[in-house]
Amino acid sequence: MTDHQREGGESGPVPATAARLFDIRRVIGGLFTVYGLILTVAGVLADEEDLRKAEGVNINLWAGLGMLALGGFFLLWLTLRPAPPRPDPPADPRPGGRP
Repeated sequence: MTDHQREGGESGPVPATAARLFDIRRVIGGLFTVYGLILTVAGVLADEEDLRKAEGVNINLWAGLGMLALGGFFLLWLTLRPAPPRPDPPADPRPGGRP
């Protein structure tokens, strides 16, 4: 099914709710948040051997917290400034045309 087809074979523009669902800020924010949670948990559960290998820096914890902050920023941005609604297509001026 293409972007311009709906159920039943009708063609037309994609509804604004579908466009908002796949807003790039939601995708980026969600991915950074999930990966940030995974890295933060790995950093919290790191043992002394892991810290020794990284010369005392808990890089998983710091990278995870940074990714959580960036993911939160994108999701907050999406919440505060949602995508504008898409304009309705112009009506077909021909007789019997679809509005």
